[in-house]
Amino acid sequence: MFLDLLWIVVKILLIVLPLMFSVAYLTYAERKIIGYMQVRCGPNRVGPYGLLQPIADAVKLLFKEIIIPSSSNKFLFVIAPILAIAPALAAWAVIPFGEIDVSTTVAGKTTTTQELLVLADIDASLLYILALTSIGVYGVIVAGWASNSKYAFLGSMRSAAQIVSYEIAMGFALVGVLMAASVYQIDPVTDPALVGKSAINLGVIVKSQSGGFWHWYWLPLMPLFIVYLVSGVAETNRAPFDVAEGESEIVAGFHVEYSGMAFAVFFLAEYAVIILISMLCALLFCGGWLSPFEGIPHLEEWFAWVPGLVWLIMKTMFFMFCFLWFRATFPRYRYDQIMRLGWKVFIPVTIVWIVVLAAAIAYELPPWFDQV
Repeated sequence: MFLDLLWIVVKILLIVLPLMFSVAYLTYAERKIIGYMQVRCGPNRVGPYGLLQPIADAVKLLFKEIIIPSSSNKFLFVIAPILAIAPALAAWAVIPFGEIDVSTTVAGKTTTTQELLVLADIDASLLYILALTSIGVYGVIVAGWASNSKYAFLGSMRSAAQIVSYEIAMGFALVGVLMAASVYQIDPVTDPALVGKSAINLGVIVKSQSGGFWHWYWLPLMPLFIVYLVSGVAETNRAPFDVAEGESEIVAGFHVEYSGMAFAVFFLAEYAVIILISMLCALLFCGGWLSPFEGIPHLEEWFAWVPGLVWLIMKTMFFMFCFLWFRATFPRYRYDQIMRLGWKVFIPVTIVWIVVLAAAIAYELPPWFDQV
């Protein structure tokens, strides 16, 4: 019992520690990449090429005083950052990072099967992630209300309306993915770890995209893919959808009264969600840990040595770069423009494409939906 608990703690640390390291250096990458795009140097003073800047920022924030406004609700004021970051970390419990070969010996006969490299392999893993990521908005709302500041409260209300709008579009986009994956026939010989799992399991969704680059869902579900990615940007309150933190309008938005590590936790939560959304884009639409050269004879052999985890990380890094690229490229949308985009564009587009996808599945239209 103790060894099992210890092993679980070790696996949690193997996920959380690299994630926190990635969050810290995503801030460095953002400042460097946007600096190059704007013909600036970015961080270059602390350590070689400024590589120690995230550590310096963390130390500085650790020693800064956390000021709690006298008229605020102190309990909610303190717990709000925890409500923001906890779901972003807990969601990683069901993220599959690839497959591993497991050998078992029974009566002198050794068999090798593949199992998912995941902390908790539950069937409804996608539903679990949706439930947790929806909780994250409570941290923003509670922070804005508990601060007892008009600017903070206005920022939290904007964020709540924005997230409600784009959650619906994201949900419909995922409905298309589930429809496509639900037709996949699990082979108990090649995929024993998926036996008994439904299309709402992330492992099943990834395996249903087997066959190479053109069999991933980004192509047949292109409109849903774009809606999901843009909605993910809006979910994280990132530019050009950062009206909840609109410095030119409401000072700093929902976290205007926060300082020190309390502010840093909000900052970490935002970047942790960026990495999570990028990972989900890779898993749901771009084949997860599957090689892009699968099905191409010579290229598949040449790149067979690359682990699935490396492919997954490379795809995730591409989407993380897209988040930074968007921030450097687009100006901030007005609040009414954001609402119009979510309600009048994204939701109708997703509904129409779900109908098209349903017709394609019902009538088995090749070759575009061949993988479905």
